[in-house]
Parts: sequence; C-alpha cells; structure tokens
Amino acid sequence: MDPVGAKKRNPWVWVSVLYFGEGFPYTVVNLMSVVFLKDLGAGNELIGLTSFLYLPWVLKGLWGPVVDIYSTRRRWILSMELVCTALFFILAASSFARNILAISIAIFAFVALTSATHDIAIDGFYLDALDKDAQALFVGVRTTTYKFAWLFGNGGLVYLAGSIAQSYLKGTNAQGVKLYEELRIGFLGSVNPVAFGWFSAFAASGLVFLLLYFFQLWYLPFPQATRSVLPEGERPNFLEAFKTYFTQRKIGWIVAYVLIFRLGDAFMLKMAPPFLMDAATKGGLAISTQEMGILNGTVGSIALLAGGILGGVLIAKQGLRRWMWPTAIVQNSAIILYWLLAAYKPSLPWVYGVNAYEQLSYGLGVSAYTVFLMRTIRPEFKASHYAITTAFMAAGVLIPGVFSGFLQVRMGYEQYFLMSFLVAIPGLCTIPFLPLEEKS
Repeated sequence: MDPVGAKKRNPWVWVSVLYFGEGFPYTVVNLMSVVFLKDLGAGNELIGLTSFLYLPWVLKGLWGPVVDIYSTRRRWILSMELVCTALFFILAASSFARNILAISIAIFAFVALTSATHDIAIDGFYLDALDKDAQALFVGVRTTTYKFAWLFGNGGLVYLAGSIAQSYLKGTNAQGVKLYEELRIGFLGSVNPVAFGWFSAFAASGLVFLLLYFFQLWYLPFPQATRSVLPEGERPNFLEAFKTYFTQRKIGWIVAYVLIFRLGDAFMLKMAPPFLMDAATKGGLAISTQEMGILNGTVGSIALLAGGILGGVLIAKQGLRRWMWPTAIVQNSAIILYWLLAAYKPSLPWVYGVNAYEQLSYGLGVSAYTVFLMRTIRPEFKASHYAITTAFMAAGVLIPGVFSGFLQVRMGYEQYFLMSFLVAIPGLCTIPFLPLEEKS
C-alpha cells in the first residue's frame, strides 16, 4: 500500500466513512444502550445515571496531547477501531449472561473510553488533511454521516433487535430459537427473546466496524502532517497545549457557550426514547422497539441529510457570523415539539413529523456549532485543542443527563420537556459575546 496524500483520495468518501466510524460507537453507548436498557425493564432513574458513560468524552482533553505527541493520528484511528470491534463482539456475547445489566454497562464503559480516544485522533486528522475552506465545506458531510451512524444504530439495528425478538415470540424462527437454547446452557439465565434480539444487533455492530476498519486501512489518506512523529526533542510540551487553549481571547464566553448551548438538547434527547416507549399510563406513547427502529431510520434520515449538507454549504458560502443565530434558534425550537407530543399524545404520523423536523434542525444547528468549535484551535495542537473543546461540550451533555431520569419521574414528561426548552435559552444568550470574526 503506497502512502497517498489527502488530495489523492476523494474527501467526500473518506470524510463520510471516517465520521460514520466516529459516530457509531457513540451511538451504541449513548443511544442504543437507552433502548436496550428500557427493553430489559430498567427504570428511568438508572437510564439517566448511565449518562456517566459519557465521562470519557468529558475527560478526553486530559489525554488529547498524547495523541498529538505520540505516533500518528492515522495509527491511533486504526488501533482504536480494532479495539472497538472486539468490544462489540464481547458485548454481543454478554447479552446471554445472567447478570446482563451489570456486565453490559461495564462493556459500554470500555467502548466509551476507546471511542473518545478514537474521536481525538479523527478530529485531529480531519484538521490536518483539509484546509480551512474545505473544513467548513465538509462540516455538513461530517455532521450528517456522524448522525447517520446514530440513525443506522438507533434505527436499523434497534429495528433488527426488535424484529428478532418478535420472531422468537411468534415462533417463526425455530432455527434461531434452537441456537439460543444451546447457547444458554450453563452460562445463560432464563430464555429471553429480548436478549436474543440484542445479541444479533451487537454482533452486527462488530461486523460493521470490522468492515470499516479494513476500508480505512486501504483508503484513509496519509496527509503530510501525520506521516511522521516528531523527534523527542522537538515534541511540543504537554502542558503548553492547555496553556495556549486557555489564554485565547474571550475564552470565558467560549467555554460558557460550549458548556450550556446544548443543555436543553441534552435533557430532551436522554428522555425522548423512554417517553416514546413508555406505556400511556406512564405518560408515554407506547411505541414498540420495532417502531422505534423505523421511526429513527426512515424520514428522519432524509431530513438529517438535508439539514447537515445545507448547513455546511450555507456556512461555507456566507460565513459563520451570518448563520450562527438562525441555526441555533431552529435547533432549539425542536425541543418544544416534544412538549407538544407529551401534552396532546397525537397519532404516529405526527410523531414521524416531529422526528423529521428534529433531525433537520439538528443537521443545521450542529453544522454551525461544529465550525465554531474548529475555530478554537491552534495549528500546533489541533487534536488536543479540539479534544479540550469537545470535552466541555461533553460535560454539557453528561451533567443534565445524570439528573434527567430523576427529574422526569418527579415532573412527568409534559413538564419535563417544557423545562428542557426553557433551559436552552441561556445558551442562546451567549452567542452575541462569542468571537465570531471570520478567520482566513
């Protein structure tokens, strides 16, 4: 395999595959796990506490400089993909364990740690391989394919888990039932079609990531900045990465914005799946696991694609300053629609409409958000600075997620989603104070 530069590989291809690979482990840990735990009968309080699985994304700025200083980002990417593949297969096997909850949560934690390191390397690689104009242009592509990984996992694979469980219950998959009965001897607990369905979904995750690894090994470019490791005497100082980040202009407003802009979004997203799946007696919409897969993987995926690409093109052509406010307002307006769903409990077509709008608004809003995050880095510390910024973003998602289950149980879904919308307002108020001057 001959080393090639970024210009010799089509960025529409490698950026798309790279950010699908970044988004997929996140999807397994933070989205699929919510449906998985709800399927197993876990309460909303426990589901809220699984927000601690987000901790590696919060702390990744602490080891971001290690990725900058040691080895190449390309090697880090490939190594972490192999580890993730192994963990997905172990997670699949754990679906048959008697103490499935404890074991699966522990594996989710290891996937989170590996995925956070994977993210550091990918984001630094992206900043190395593309110039600033291309970075802005392709932000819609990376955002869309990242979220498409959400839809593939939270849509397609969740649907797979639900379908196989239903086939088991209806007795239409005798061969699968026989295999399940054989596997459960000694190691397994009682026959559980839900666990059998999730075994299939997590095993499919491992296969997908293994294929992704081999594609990256073949196609991922070798940009000049990542081809060699600096000699030890020329490596940048570890502490210098943090010093240069925290001494930039308006750093207080930058940190405030990154921490609280997605506060309402974080509250809403953590309890949206339990709301959709809970029985009507609990204030939910009683949507099945299969229907959740269809909901997340159909109309929403088209709307997401449109929003992500449109956001990237608008910002690349007209600048961040022009679109920061409009995209932020559109993104946060989606939260109020979940309050309306909880209040009026409409039919399924209305739920599809809300989901499509939420995906479209997310694609638009996160395009601007991501471009701003990329403006907070210094060239000599690309991976570590971006890791620090996204770590603050992760903290802004983890903290509300931890309390989300307890708040929802005490407030009910209707008041909870209204609260989620109201807490999004302070994040919007930080935008006028940000350094939004266009950079060359």
